[in-house]
Amino acid sequence: MTAFARAIPVALLSSLLLAACATSPPQAEAPAPLTQATPAQMVAAIDAAAGSGEGELAVQPLRDPMVEDLREQAREARAQGRADAAAEALDKALAIVADDPALLQERAEAALLQRDYARAGQLAERAFALGAQVGPLCRRHWATIEQVRLVEGDAEGAASAKAQVDGCRVAGPERF
Repeated sequence: MTAFARAIPVALLSSLLLAACATSPPQAEAPAPLTQATPAQMVAAIDAAAGSGEGELAVQPLRDPMVEDLREQAREARAQGRADAAAEALDKALAIVADDPALLQERAEAALLQRDYARAGQLAERAFALGAQVGPLCRRHWATIEQVRLVEGDAEGAASAKAQVDGCRVAGPERF
């Protein structure tokens, strides 16, 4: 064997040993959740944040009867603890009326119950952008975003969302 032929295996072995010693950069760990609330508790917190809406401005659009039937199916499924069935009914309703802020919010809450936090946040943000940005529905959007950010471990984002909840309160017009 020539000296060159013997050097090749030594060079390959050296390269392999060096490659084995190389470390990959540490992966960033996801922040720990800032809440231990269950999805049902999160939705209850959203309900509480919305309040009754009595005495304040709230926009209520006319509804398509088919969409209302699907919303009712979703409410019944949710009451029975069937989050997937509720989400499916709401997805059908959204196929009919894609930009309805109330439907988007209901679907966001169903996503929370399904533990699909990223989708819940996206839907709530879209619902807020499309909605009247006042009243109980507005508070539901921001309370949902707050819950998602708590799950994501984003304390600053959760505090910001919580502060937005109060900005949704607008007194209704005085009636004479």
